[in-house]
Order: sequence, then structure tokens, then C-alpha cells
Amino acid sequence: MEKTSSVRELCEMHTNLIDKDICILENLSNNLTLIANLNQANVFIDCPVREGKHAIVVAEQSAHSVKSVYNYSVIGKIAYEAFEPAVFYVLRTGKDMFVNRALTQEGVMVQQSVVPVRGECNRVIAVLIMEKAIQEEPETSNFFERQDEQNSLVPEFIEESIFLINNQNQIVYTNPAAINLVTDICLTECVLGTCIFDYFPSFADVLASTEEVLMKELYIGKKIFQVKKFHIRGKKSKEAFIIFRDMTELREKERELISKSVAIREIHHRVKNNLQTVASLLRLQMRMEVPEESKPHLLVSLNRVLSISSVYEIILASSHVDQVDLLELIKKIGDMIVYSENQESKNLSIEYIGELHSIDSDIAVSVALVANELIYNCVRHAFSGRTAGKITVSFQKDGSELEIKVLDNGIGYSPAAKPSLGLDIIRMTVENDLDGEFSVCRIMEGTLASIRFPYNR
Repeated sequence: MEKTSSVRELCEMHTNLIDKDICILENLSNNLTLIANLNQANVFIDCPVREGKHAIVVAEQSAHSVKSVYNYSVIGKIAYEAFEPAVFYVLRTGKDMFVNRALTQEGVMVQQSVVPVRGECNRVIAVLIMEKAIQEEPETSNFFERQDEQNSLVPEFIEESIFLINNQNQIVYTNPAAINLVTDICLTECVLGTCIFDYFPSFADVLASTEEVLMKELYIGKKIFQVKKFHIRGKKSKEAFIIFRDMTELREKERELISKSVAIREIHHRVKNNLQTVASLLRLQMRMEVPEESKPHLLVSLNRVLSISSVYEIILASSHVDQVDLLELIKKIGDMIVYSENQESKNLSIEYIGELHSIDSDIAVSVALVANELIYNCVRHAFSGRTAGKITVSFQKDGSELEIKVLDNGIGYSPAAKPSLGLDIIRMTVENDLDGEFSVCRIMEGTLASIRFPYNR
């Protein structure tokens, strides 16, 4: 007999749950027998999988005194939203759902109730499901006629086109959306009793599939449809549901987004190349016969250009054109300034502290420019007359604001120092571009510079 995976094994393999959450589910699974016997039902624990689109059954139990609605264990099986919408509604909202109809893994209609299971910080980590067989199940082809408004299995107003097919591949039920689909695609009237191949010849492979649940996308005419097929077993026959969902508009929007994304990446690529060209010209000018007193100014300009270029390098290396990893950006700028130039043979080190956090690319250039000025000021001025020093760059989210601090253990900032272009650039960029605040002060050992600006993703 095949060994059934444990709750922990399934959670660690397929979900993002932490250890504390898994312990909660393990404790709950130990009580499933009591819950199942008390309610005379089948009970399950479903968790969202790591990708987030589906859920996985990690535990199950049936009542001892009633026949289970399942012939086989469903532990480790995937639950799809199309057939168990209540499960995913509860996972998303955290609200209870009672006396809902659902389709089991084996194609049997059941009465289902779902409640959330909460973990750390009151977050929904799973759902507890109770299922009971629907008594005196009518013939499937007549089932739709016997539904009252409250418990309607297939509401007449839903957008998906639904066909019920018998063993001879004949259409025995359609909803209004399905009738409209046949009229639009086939330019003919949809007639019950007609073989579905008369309308959709390409459907032979779909109906020939032995899978209990089949989902795929098909081109029909000039449109793209997501097609779902599953079986319902009646007393005398095994019939199939076919559900069409028009994906044409969605796929078209996706193609437009991809095209825009490619165009944006091309723009970023060109901007980065132009900045690299400017940087090359500045390096060339520094190598030529220019006064020694001019080289530090050229170096400052070079660092500013390279800092801005770093933003576009990170964007191009990322899968998102609208976000920039803050830690990666600041680390790239800091390492470039501290380690690429030999600052009077000083032994300088730099440390970065902060959680992973992304910022919008439209403010990343401003943040890069400010980070460049803050770190460069430390390197050039904080350790005058010293042979070693340390710079610490930290950033954290504080409520609705993002704060970046640059701390050094140098000689300390003097308010009486003459104004500098670097500090003016920082102050104007923070106040005008980031709508934030900039402060710099002397501390017991060195200088602390800080910027704060509102930022909510």
C-alpha cells in the first residue's frame, strides 16, 4: 500500500507555510476524526500551494457511521477553483461559507461548508472543509430543472458558456451564454440533442481524454477559449460538463502589456548605454592633461552618472520593469564608491542593513542620486587624517515612510562647514522629488545622515 504523506511533508513540499503554521495544522489534523464523527461527514484541510493558483489537500477524515463520499484518498490531490469556488473564496476573504455545492475529485456533487484556519498574525493559512453527499441525487440531465433559485448549480446569468454532454456526445443542456456562443461562432442556432462535434469539430480530443478534470486553451475561430471538462456520474449514465470561458480580451491585454514591457526595456537599455557613454567620456577626459584640481570634480560627476546608470542596470536584470530592489541598488552604488577608488590608501569598509524591499522605478533615480552623495561625502570628508573607517547604510519601513540612514565613525559633521554642492543636491532631491525630509548631525562617534520620505506600495 502506498504510504500517505504527512501534513508536514505536504506543507513543506507544496506551500510557503512557516513552521508555526504547520504545527497548527498538525494539531488540527489530530482532531479531524472527532469533527467528522460529530458532523457525520467527510472533513478535509486544504492549503494554498506555493504558486497560489490552486490548493492542495493535506489531511482528510471520514465519519465512521456513514459511507464516505470518496472511494479513494484525496490527500495530496490538487483542488481547483473552478470546481470548489467556496474554498478559494474563504482563503481570500477569511469569511465562512456554509451549505455550498461543490464537485468532488471523483465527480460527485456534495454539500460543502468551509471555514478559515488562521495562523500567525491572524493570517488565513488553510481551510477546514466539511462535505456531505446530496441525498437522492436526480438524473443529471434533469438536475438543472429542479434547482431552486437559492441552490442553483448553474445560474443562468454567469458569463461562462456551459454545455452538458451525454454518452453519445449530444448536447442535453445549455445556458444562455452557450446558446450565444454557438450563434456567434457557428452562425447557427444551438439545438439540444445535436452532437457537439457539429458545432466544434476540434472537440474530439477534449472528450476523448480520460482525465476526470481537463483544462486547456483552444483557438476556436478567431477567439481563444479556456475549456474545462469534467464528468458527473448519474444513476444510469456518465455525463460531461464542458465550460467555455472567452480569454480573447485577456490574452490581447497580456500581449499589449508584453509589448509595452519590451518597449520600456528597450528605452531603459538605451538610457543605460547613453549614460555609459557619458561615463566613458568623463573617464577619457580625466586621463587627458587636465589640471589635478579638476580631476576630483570630474570624479564626482562620474560617480553621479554611474549611480543613475545602476538603476537601469538593475531594472534590465530584473523581471519587473517598474520595480528596483533597494538593497541591490544601494549596495551597487556603495561598493562602487568605496572599493573602486583608492582613497588616499585608507582602509574603508561599508555595511548594509535592511530587509529586502522594492521601490518604484520612477523614484529609484532620485534615491540612487541621494545615496551616491551621502556615501561619497563619507568617503571624501569623514575620515580626513585617518587611515581607516567604517560606513553603515541602513534602511527600513516606518509606517507609511521609508527611511535611509548613512552612519560613519569619522571625525564628525560640523554645521559651520562651508556649503557644498553635494548637500544641496541631497536636500533638493529629497524635498522636491521624494517629498521627504533630510537631516544630518554629529553623533558621539561620527556623523548620521538620514532621509525620510512617504512611500506606500
